[in-house]
Amino acid sequence: MEEEGMSVAAATINKFTNFSNWFDELLFQARIADSRFPVKGFIVYLENGMFILEMIRRRLEELLVETGHKTMMFPLVTTDELFGKEAEHIKGFSSEVFVIERAGDKQLEKKLIVRPTSETIIYPMFKLWIRSHADLPLKVHQTVNVYRYETKATRPLYRAREFPWNEAHTAHATAADAEQQVREAIEIYSKVLRELGISYLLLKRPDFDKFAGAKYSIAFDAWNPDGKVNQVATVHNLGRNFSKVFEIEFEQKDGSRALVYQLCYGFGLSRVLAALISQHGDDRGCVFPPSVAPVQVVIVPIPFKGYEEAIASYCKKIHERLARVYRCVMDDREDVTPGEKFYHWEMLGVPVRVEVGPKEVSSNKVTLFRRDTLERVEVDLESLEAQVEELMRKIFTSLRERSSRMMERLIVEAQTPDEVKKALSERKIARIEWCGKEDCAIKLKEYAGGEIRGSRFDVAEVPQKSCIVCGERAQEVVYVAKAY
Repeated sequence: MEEEGMSVAAATINKFTNFSNWFDELLFQARIADSRFPVKGFIVYLENGMFILEMIRRRLEELLVETGHKTMMFPLVTTDELFGKEAEHIKGFSSEVFVIERAGDKQLEKKLIVRPTSETIIYPMFKLWIRSHADLPLKVHQTVNVYRYETKATRPLYRAREFPWNEAHTAHATAADAEQQVREAIEIYSKVLRELGISYLLLKRPDFDKFAGAKYSIAFDAWNPDGKVNQVATVHNLGRNFSKVFEIEFEQKDGSRALVYQLCYGFGLSRVLAALISQHGDDRGCVFPPSVAPVQVVIVPIPFKGYEEAIASYCKKIHERLARVYRCVMDDREDVTPGEKFYHWEMLGVPVRVEVGPKEVSSNKVTLFRRDTLERVEVDLESLEAQVEELMRKIFTSLRERSSRMMERLIVEAQTPDEVKKALSERKIARIEWCGKEDCAIKLKEYAGGEIRGSRFDVAEVPQKSCIVCGERAQEVVYVAKAY
């Protein structure tokens, strides 16, 4: 037995009616994270949480490297002077930054800013590295922890003061190249999320809600059981706003000099983990897609007097075969009942359980249990590997489709502010038509409690009616939701 010391308690809370308690219970029981660290907004990632984060990080970095992004590591801090260079940028982050003013018992001559994001850390280096058109495009990325002094209520994985993410930064010779990079970044992030079965809305943020200093921002908003959306990733076209401030120029083919066009995009690893848990989990605990499940197969012997040795031998052979292909555990603990073992591994989200009792031994078969549907199927031992492989495919497809169907059900049309308010109270996302004015967005948020998240970037949706707030001709179809 490879796993010890874990609780055998199963979740008994419904995630749609009491998401907060369900999620908090699950984080620790499933060994994802421990939020009891004595500094507010900081958590400890436990073994299963770290395993999944690492699997997601590897896949993301693999796709980034395949598309020409160079893996780098930049410093944690920047100077107050550099951080303040881009006026809009500092306006967006000034209230959230951690500032280092002392080292030991000495006051620093210049304050240091701990990165809330790395534009002002990376772009001084871009200025040094980029000389001519031959140096472009330049694409770099890093996976690091960032720090933001969140003033809202913190929540493990969703909103913390320290969180792991991957950020990429690019520089281009032309605006057209930068636009093409937006599409590449979206495709990379979309591929990772698709492979996790996570459903989301791809939205262009309103101008008043774009990244500080950006030309425009695209966000991946994943649905959540409590009705709030979870922004798991963003892509920002910076235009020349930052290159102008940081003087990032290059020599063009004709010998003239020009500013580069830039992008930055970030993938919130902890928020993606939160989406994975919240979208796929159920009342019994986690339900993980096979690709990232810390344990993919668990073998549980069903003891029966007189068959102890035969069952143990049978399970050992099964384990030897499956462990060649899968992350496989045999739960041979003698002081725990099969039922308690079932609860335990269901809580941990193991995709496939192999049950072996005297019936299976005598008939040369095994019973396979699907974590996603809670169904059992009996298969021949001879075809075990093929049957498990097929089951893994079905489980992933089922999770992905179930998540997609749920997101479709959560989006409702709203023709009035009252209908928006009602939709949000029912933990849904409202689709409305809007004039594009910030005043109307503010009024709607004050009345209904949700914010305009943006318009679809991947689908052209043409407004047909008037703004539901002011009655003027609508300019956009947008989505309204509460958010983390």
